[in-house]
Amino acid sequence: MKTVFKRTPSLKDTQTHYCPGCGHGLAHRLLAEAIDELGIHDRTIGIAPVGCAVLAYDYLDVDMIEVAHGRAPAVATGMKRTNPDKIIFSYQGDGDLAAIGTAEIIHAAHRAEQITVIFINNAVFGMTGGQMAPTTLLGQVTTTTPQGRQSNGQGFPLQISELLAILPGAIYVERCSVYNPAQISNTKKAIKHAFELQMNGAKGLSLVEVLSPCPTYWHMSPARSMEWIEKEMTKVFPLGKLKDIA
Repeated sequence: MKTVFKRTPSLKDTQTHYCPGCGHGLAHRLLAEAIDELGIHDRTIGIAPVGCAVLAYDYLDVDMIEVAHGRAPAVATGMKRTNPDKIIFSYQGDGDLAAIGTAEIIHAAHRAEQITVIFINNAVFGMTGGQMAPTTLLGQVTTTTPQGRQSNGQGFPLQISELLAILPGAIYVERCSVYNPAQISNTKKAIKHAFELQMNGAKGLSLVEVLSPCPTYWHMSPARSMEWIEKEMTKVFPLGKLKDIA
C-alpha cells in the first residue's frame, strides 16, 4: 500500500526561513503532529522567545505569544495559572533556556508549574552569529571560541536536563534527537507524552530536550551534522528518559 504524507493541520503551509539542514523545521513538524494527534489544537497556547525559533508562530497554527529572551517559562506560568484549561508549552533554544533563561526554567520546575517545555539544543547561539553557548562542547569551535571551548575559564557544557531531573517539581524529563528516523519517531512520542501529562492534570513541569543540528555555525554539511550529533553530542548529552512519574 502506498503511503501518502500530508502536512498536519497545525503546521502552516509557508516557506521556511531556516538554514538548510536546520533541525527546527523537523521539531516544528513533530510538535504540530503531536498536537493534532492528541486533538488539543483549540486548547494549545505556545510561547516563543528570542532565538532562531522566534518566528515559530509563522509555522505553528496555534495561538502563540512572543516573549523576551529567556522569559518563556515565566510567561507560560502566568498563562497556565490564569487559563488552567489550556495546554501551555514553551519552545526554546539552548542559547535562550540554558543561558539568559536559566533562572526561569529552574524556578518554574522548582515550583512544579504545569507546563510543557520543548528545549532545542544545538550547542551554539544561532541567531546572533554562532557564539559559544552554555551547551557548547569542549573543543568545539565557535565564533567566540576559535581555538575550541576550554574548560579552564570557559566552563563545561551545561546539562540542563540532568539539573532539572533532580527537582521534585519536574515530573518528566527526556533527551531525544532527530539524527535518524528512529530518533525522530522517539522524539514525537516524548513530546506527546509530555503533553499528555499536562492534559491529565499531572502536577509538575515536563521537558523534552532535542539534540538538533546547526550546519551553518557548525560549518558542516547537513548530513555531517547529523553524524556529529550521534557520534559527539550524545557522548556529552546521553539520550534517554531521565525522569518520568507516569
